[in-house]
Amino acid sequence: MALYPTEQLIRPAVASTRSVGLWLLLTSVIAAVASGLLMYERVQLWRDADYTTACDINPWVSCGLVMDSWQASSFGFPNIFLGVIGFPMAILVAVTILSRVPLPRWYWLGLQAGVTFALIFCIWLWSQAVFVIGALCPYCMVVWAAVIPMFVVVTARNIATGALPAGTGLQKLSADWWWVVIALIYLVVLGSIIVQFPQVFTG
Repeated sequence: MALYPTEQLIRPAVASTRSVGLWLLLTSVIAAVASGLLMYERVQLWRDADYTTACDINPWVSCGLVMDSWQASSFGFPNIFLGVIGFPMAILVAVTILSRVPLPRWYWLGLQAGVTFALIFCIWLWSQAVFVIGALCPYCMVVWAAVIPMFVVVTARNIATGALPAGTGLQKLSADWWWVVIALIYLVVLGSIIVQFPQVFTG
């Protein structure tokens, strides 16, 4: 018996257990590594206020400048802790999915809640870095780049299988165009960076 009524109606390759698990594993590992590097740089700054981070390239590309902003501790503690804890948990979820253990709907909805929070938070951090702080953190941008497909693929899977209630039209749209959504988000982020930081590209 299928877990979801619509699971057999639209089953794109991206919604297969193996595809979702591999996408989640790849993006989580990338984000976890970037978060670990950020944590290392943050610890060095705690130890030495005059420390220059490895990604302090110029006034517009600087992890140190971003870390010194209040936005870097949005919840009263460094945002880095969220990544250092959250992305290894996502790796564990990916391994569980790849092990083909039957997972209930609430498990997928929990994963959806997690990746949705990650995307919304990354959107807010992107807006603050680009339009308010006026500096880019390369490691942060790697995290953004990983979270975008993480969210889109998990959402496409949940829509396609019925974990997220949706009409047939939306199911087909997400099944056929999920990769376009990823590309469009990347283009928006890249475009905003080019417009706000032309000096980075022109010297």
